[in-house]
Amino acid sequence: MRNFSTPALILSVQMSGENNRRVTVFSPSEGIFFATLYGGPKSKMRSLVSPMNSGLLYLYRDEAKNQTKITDFDVKNYHLSFRENLFKTYAAAFVTEILIKTKCAGSSQESWKIINGFLDGIELSDENESRLGLVRFLWRYLGLLGVRPDTKSCCICASSLHSERFSGNSLSMRYVFSREENAFVCPDCNSLSERKIDFSLSKAAITYLEAVSSLSPKEVRKLTVSEKTFLEMKQLVYFLIEQACLTKLKSLESGIGIL
Repeated sequence: MRNFSTPALILSVQMSGENNRRVTVFSPSEGIFFATLYGGPKSKMRSLVSPMNSGLLYLYRDEAKNQTKITDFDVKNYHLSFRENLFKTYAAAFVTEILIKTKCAGSSQESWKIINGFLDGIELSDENESRLGLVRFLWRYLGLLGVRPDTKSCCICASSLHSERFSGNSLSMRYVFSREENAFVCPDCNSLSERKIDFSLSKAAITYLEAVSSLSPKEVRKLTVSEKTFLEMKQLVYFLIEQACLTKLKSLESGIGIL
Protein backbone atom coordinates (compact mmCIF):
# COMPACT_ATOMS: atom_id res chain seq x y z
CA MET A 1 0.00 0.00 0.00
CA ARG A 2 1.34 3.42 -0.85
CA ASN A 3 0.48 7.04 -1.51
CA PHE A 4 1.98 8.67 -4.57
CA SER A 5 1.39 11.43 -7.10
CA THR A 6 1.88 11.66 -10.84
CA PRO A 7 1.24 14.10 -13.70
CA ALA A 8 -2.00 12.88 -15.23
CA LEU A 9 -4.56 13.45 -17.96
CA ILE A 10 -8.12 12.26 -17.31
CA LEU A 11 -9.26 10.30 -20.38
CA SER A 12 -12.75 9.22 -19.31
CA VAL A 13 -15.03 8.99 -16.30
CA GLN A 14 -17.78 6.37 -15.89
CA MET A 15 -20.30 5.57 -13.18
CA SER A 16 -19.30 2.79 -10.78
CA GLY A 17 -22.00 1.92 -8.29
CA GLU A 18 -24.34 4.55 -6.90
CA ASN A 19 -21.89 7.34 -6.06
CA ASN A 20 -18.45 6.35 -7.29
CA ARG A 21 -16.64 6.84 -10.60
CA ARG A 22 -14.29 4.60 -12.60
CA VAL A 23 -11.65 6.90 -14.06
CA THR A 24 -9.33 6.13 -16.98
CA VAL A 25 -6.06 7.96 -16.39
CA PHE A 26 -3.02 8.57 -18.58
CA SER A 27 0.31 9.28 -16.94
CA PRO A 28 3.83 9.57 -18.41
CA SER A 29 5.18 7.23 -15.74
CA GLU A 30 2.25 4.83 -15.28
CA GLY A 31 0.82 4.71 -18.79
CA ILE A 32 -2.94 4.11 -18.93
CA PHE A 33 -4.56 2.81 -15.78
CA PHE A 34 -7.87 2.81 -13.91
CA ALA A 35 -8.58 4.46 -10.59
CA THR A 36 -11.68 4.87 -8.44
CA LEU A 37 -13.07 8.22 -7.39
CA TYR A 38 -15.20 7.93 -4.27
CA GLY A 39 -17.83 10.45 -3.27
CA GLY A 40 -21.38 11.56 -3.95
CA PRO A 41 -22.74 14.55 -5.89
CA LYS A 42 -21.53 17.04 -3.28
CA SER A 43 -17.90 15.96 -3.55
CA LYS A 44 -15.68 18.76 -4.93
CA MET A 45 -13.55 16.12 -6.62
CA ARG A 46 -16.34 15.31 -9.06
CA SER A 47 -15.85 18.58 -10.94
CA LEU A 48 -12.05 18.37 -10.81
CA VAL A 49 -11.73 14.80 -12.10
CA SER A 50 -13.32 15.43 -15.52
CA PRO A 51 -12.28 14.26 -19.00
CA MET A 52 -9.38 16.19 -20.55
CA ASN A 53 -8.44 17.91 -17.28
CA SER A 54 -4.73 17.53 -16.57
CA GLY A 55 -2.50 18.23 -13.62
CA LEU A 56 -0.97 16.50 -10.61
CA LEU A 57 -3.03 13.52 -9.47
CA TYR A 58 -2.71 12.12 -5.93
CA LEU A 59 -3.42 8.43 -5.48
CA TYR A 60 -3.52 5.65 -2.92
CA ARG A 61 -2.72 2.20 -4.25
CA ASP A 62 -3.50 -1.08 -2.49
CA GLU A 63 -1.48 -3.58 -4.49
CA ALA A 64 -2.79 -6.54 -2.47
CA LYS A 65 -6.35 -5.74 -3.58
CA ASN A 66 -5.23 -4.36 -6.96
CA GLN A 67 -7.10 -1.13 -6.28
CA THR A 68 -6.14 2.49 -6.88
CA LYS A 69 -8.04 5.37 -5.31
CA ILE A 70 -7.90 9.05 -6.24
CA THR A 71 -7.32 11.18 -3.15
CA ASP A 72 -6.76 14.63 -4.69
CA PHE A 73 -6.21 16.39 -8.01
CA ASP A 74 -4.34 19.65 -8.55
CA VAL A 75 -5.69 20.65 -11.99
CA LYS A 76 -3.36 22.73 -14.14
CA ASN A 77 -5.31 22.68 -17.43
CA TYR A 78 -9.09 22.53 -17.63
CA HIS A 79 -9.45 22.85 -21.43
CA LEU A 80 -12.74 24.68 -20.98
CA SER A 81 -13.18 25.46 -24.69
CA PHE A 82 -13.70 21.73 -25.37
CA ARG A 83 -17.14 22.01 -23.78
CA GLU A 84 -18.09 24.85 -26.09
CA ASN A 85 -16.76 23.57 -29.42
CA LEU A 86 -18.03 20.33 -30.94
CA PHE A 87 -14.95 19.74 -33.09
CA LYS A 88 -12.62 20.00 -30.09
CA THR A 89 -14.83 17.60 -28.13
CA TYR A 90 -14.67 14.99 -30.88
CA ALA A 91 -10.97 15.59 -31.54
CA ALA A 92 -10.22 14.90 -27.86
CA ALA A 93 -12.23 11.67 -28.03
CA PHE A 94 -10.41 10.75 -31.25
CA VAL A 95 -6.90 11.10 -29.79
CA THR A 96 -8.02 9.33 -26.59
CA GLU A 97 -9.21 6.32 -28.58
CA ILE A 98 -5.97 6.26 -30.58
CA LEU A 99 -3.90 6.41 -27.39
CA ILE A 100 -5.79 3.49 -25.85
CA LYS A 101 -5.87 1.36 -29.03
CA THR A 102 -2.12 1.73 -29.59
CA LYS A 103 -1.15 1.38 -25.91
CA CYS A 104 0.57 4.78 -25.91
CA ALA A 105 2.60 3.79 -29.01
CA GLY A 106 4.89 1.85 -26.68
CA SER A 107 6.21 5.06 -25.13
CA SER A 108 4.16 6.75 -22.42
CA GLN A 109 6.71 9.54 -22.03
CA GLU A 110 6.72 10.54 -25.71
CA SER A 111 2.96 10.09 -26.07
CA TRP A 112 2.48 12.34 -23.06
CA LYS A 113 4.46 15.13 -24.72
CA ILE A 114 2.68 15.19 -28.05
CA ILE A 115 -0.85 14.54 -26.76
CA ASN A 116 -0.68 17.26 -24.12
CA GLY A 117 0.97 19.56 -26.64
CA PHE A 118 -1.95 18.98 -28.98
CA LEU A 119 -4.66 19.43 -26.33
CA ASP A 120 -3.07 22.56 -24.88
CA GLY A 121 -2.55 23.91 -28.39
CA ILE A 122 -6.15 23.56 -29.57
CA GLU A 123 -7.38 25.05 -26.29
CA LEU A 124 -5.70 28.28 -27.38
CA SER A 125 -6.71 28.01 -31.05
CA ASP A 126 -9.82 28.57 -33.12
CA GLU A 127 -11.51 25.69 -34.89
CA ASN A 128 -9.69 26.07 -38.21
CA GLU A 129 -6.29 26.14 -36.51
CA SER A 130 -7.34 23.16 -34.39
CA ARG A 131 -8.24 21.12 -37.47
CA LEU A 132 -4.77 21.65 -38.93
CA GLY A 133 -3.34 20.92 -35.47
CA LEU A 134 -5.07 17.53 -35.51
CA VAL A 135 -3.40 16.67 -38.83
CA ARG A 136 -0.01 17.59 -37.32
CA PHE A 137 -0.69 15.53 -34.20
CA LEU A 138 -1.65 12.45 -36.21
CA TRP A 139 1.43 12.77 -38.43
CA ARG A 140 3.68 13.03 -35.37
CA TYR A 141 1.94 10.12 -33.67
CA LEU A 142 2.41 7.98 -36.79
CA GLY A 143 6.12 8.74 -36.42
CA LEU A 144 6.02 7.62 -32.80
CA LEU A 145 4.35 4.39 -33.92
CA GLY A 146 7.11 3.89 -36.49
CA VAL A 147 4.74 3.72 -39.47
CA ARG A 148 4.96 7.27 -40.84
CA PRO A 149 5.76 7.31 -44.59
CA ASP A 150 8.98 8.97 -45.70
CA THR A 151 8.36 12.39 -47.22
CA LYS A 152 11.95 12.92 -48.35
CA SER A 153 12.44 10.55 -51.26
CA CYS A 154 10.57 8.47 -53.83
CA CYS A 155 10.24 4.80 -52.90
CA ILE A 156 10.97 3.76 -56.49
CA CYS A 157 13.81 5.94 -57.79
CA ALA A 158 14.99 7.38 -54.44
CA SER A 159 15.04 10.90 -55.88
CA SER A 160 14.09 13.83 -53.65
CA LEU A 161 10.36 14.51 -53.46
CA HIS A 162 11.22 18.18 -53.08
CA SER A 163 13.08 18.58 -56.36
CA GLU A 164 12.50 21.87 -58.17
CA ARG A 165 11.42 19.98 -61.27
CA PHE A 166 8.30 18.84 -59.43
CA SER A 167 6.49 22.16 -59.48
CA GLY A 168 3.16 23.37 -60.73
CA ASN A 169 -0.39 22.23 -60.08
CA SER A 170 -1.03 20.01 -63.09
CA LEU A 171 -2.21 16.43 -62.68
CA SER A 172 1.20 15.26 -63.89
CA MET A 173 2.80 16.88 -60.86
CA ARG A 174 0.95 14.80 -58.27
CA TYR A 175 2.60 12.58 -55.66
CA VAL A 176 1.03 9.17 -55.15
CA PHE A 177 0.90 7.36 -51.82
CA SER A 178 1.42 3.63 -52.30
CA ARG A 179 -0.37 1.57 -49.69
CA GLU A 180 1.69 -1.50 -50.59
CA GLU A 181 5.00 0.22 -49.85
CA ASN A 182 3.60 2.65 -47.27
CA ALA A 183 5.57 5.27 -49.16
CA PHE A 184 5.31 8.04 -51.74
CA VAL A 185 5.99 7.86 -55.46
CA CYS A 186 7.35 10.95 -57.23
CA PRO A 187 5.54 12.47 -60.25
CA ASP A 188 8.10 11.03 -62.69
CA CYS A 189 7.68 7.45 -61.48
CA ASN A 190 3.96 7.95 -61.10
CA SER A 191 3.63 8.77 -64.81
CA LEU A 192 5.36 5.47 -65.69
CA SER A 193 3.56 3.32 -63.17
CA GLU A 194 0.34 1.37 -63.52
CA ARG A 195 -0.01 0.82 -59.79
CA LYS A 196 -3.28 1.49 -58.02
CA ILE A 197 -3.52 5.05 -56.71
CA ASP A 198 -4.65 5.10 -53.08
CA PHE A 199 -4.04 8.81 -52.42
CA SER A 200 -2.77 11.66 -54.57
CA LEU A 201 -1.11 14.67 -52.96
CA SER A 202 0.18 18.02 -54.17
CA LYS A 203 3.70 19.27 -53.60
CA ALA A 204 2.31 21.68 -51.00
CA ALA A 205 0.96 18.75 -48.99
CA ILE A 206 4.22 16.79 -49.21
CA THR A 207 6.20 19.88 -48.21
CA TYR A 208 3.98 20.59 -45.23
CA LEU A 209 4.13 17.00 -43.93
CA GLU A 210 7.93 17.05 -44.26
CA ALA A 211 7.97 20.29 -42.26
CA VAL A 212 5.92 18.63 -39.49
CA SER A 213 8.45 15.78 -39.46
CA SER A 214 11.55 17.94 -39.32
CA LEU A 215 10.75 21.33 -37.82
CA SER A 216 9.80 22.31 -34.29
CA PRO A 217 6.08 22.69 -33.44
CA LYS A 218 6.61 26.44 -33.02
CA GLU A 219 8.08 26.75 -36.53
CA VAL A 220 5.36 24.63 -38.16
CA ARG A 221 2.55 26.62 -36.54
CA LYS A 222 3.69 29.63 -38.58
CA LEU A 223 3.05 27.79 -41.86
CA THR A 224 -0.27 28.00 -43.67
CA VAL A 225 -1.90 25.75 -46.26
CA SER A 226 -4.88 26.00 -48.57
CA GLU A 227 -8.16 24.23 -47.82
CA LYS A 228 -7.49 21.79 -50.67
CA THR A 229 -4.05 20.91 -49.32
CA PHE A 230 -5.49 20.46 -45.83
CA LEU A 231 -8.16 18.03 -47.10
CA GLU A 232 -5.55 15.97 -48.97
CA MET A 233 -3.46 15.58 -45.83
CA LYS A 234 -6.48 14.93 -43.63
CA GLN A 235 -7.74 12.06 -45.79
CA LEU A 236 -4.30 10.46 -45.80
CA VAL A 237 -3.56 10.71 -42.06
CA TYR A 238 -7.05 9.49 -41.09
CA PHE A 239 -6.51 6.44 -43.30
CA LEU A 240 -3.02 5.81 -41.93
CA ILE A 241 -4.02 6.09 -38.27
CA GLU A 242 -6.84 3.55 -38.71
CA GLN A 243 -4.39 1.25 -40.46
CA ALA A 244 -2.00 1.63 -37.53
CA CYS A 245 -4.76 0.89 -35.02
CA LEU A 246 -5.77 -2.21 -37.03
CA THR A 247 -9.45 -1.34 -36.64
CA LYS A 248 -12.11 1.18 -37.50
CA LEU A 249 -12.20 3.94 -34.91
CA LYS A 250 -15.56 4.58 -33.25
CA SER A 251 -14.78 8.25 -32.71
CA LEU A 252 -14.29 8.73 -36.46
CA GLU A 253 -17.53 6.95 -37.28
CA SER A 254 -19.55 8.88 -34.71
CA GLY A 255 -17.85 12.13 -35.69
CA ILE A 256 -18.61 11.97 -39.42
CA GLY A 257 -19.22 15.51 -40.60
CA ILE A 258 -17.51 16.98 -37.52
CA LEU A 259 -13.95 15.64 -37.53
